[in-house]
Amino acid sequence: MRRVAAILGFLAVLLAVDTQVDARAQLLLGALAWVALGIACRAAPPLLRAQALVVVVVATCVEFLGSVVWGVYTYRLENLPSFVPPAHGLVYLAGAALAGAAGNRLLQSRLVWLALALVLAWGIAGVTVLPHEDVGGAAGAGLLAVYLVRGRTPHLYAGVFLVVAWLELYGTAIGTWQWAPMIPGTGVSNGNPPSGVASGYVWFDIVAVAVAPRLLAGWSRIRSRAPGDLVADSN
Repeated sequence: MRRVAAILGFLAVLLAVDTQVDARAQLLLGALAWVALGIACRAAPPLLRAQALVVVVVATCVEFLGSVVWGVYTYRLENLPSFVPPAHGLVYLAGAALAGAAGNRLLQSRLVWLALALVLAWGIAGVTVLPHEDVGGAAGAGLLAVYLVRGRTPHLYAGVFLVVAWLELYGTAIGTWQWAPMIPGTGVSNGNPPSGVASGYVWFDIVAVAVAPRLLAGWSRIRSRAPGDLVADSN
């Protein structure tokens, strides 16, 4: 839990400082976030490290499309801040650490049920009692509920959901980013933040869990090859 607290504390300070700086100073925040990700990865086992790096790549592509191109949400300076890619890796590591803190099946099950109850309550509230209708979020919340019930690693999804929920509520509250009230081009209402926003992170998790072992296996084969084999292949 200390790792989770350290990552969340760093992200909280990072986002708060970002609300006070210009685009040039924001580059420094990005550099600090990359350093923090490097430190966090050094303390992680190789597979988890590879998964976090896969999440960084996939999430950055989705961020560019969702924010810069589509405009579903907008950062304060209407750019893609340089700290966003490494922050995605930190979020994944924090979620994985939270899931890992539930060290046995009983605790993991309780974590999943907690996440399931929260996401369903949030999704229902978004179409019933919250001030702004959140149909898009409710759809995402329903999808996330399916992942939590039938997914391959539900405790990981639950840990990431709890981290993302906190991050989204905090980031939108202090004005680091905001979500469009309507998903552009669809007429579907959206919350700020949407209740089901963490369902997108689950896709990142699914890709990371599937791809990272293959990357590690490929890297191991490359490292195991003797220099003489490489020279022979070139001839």
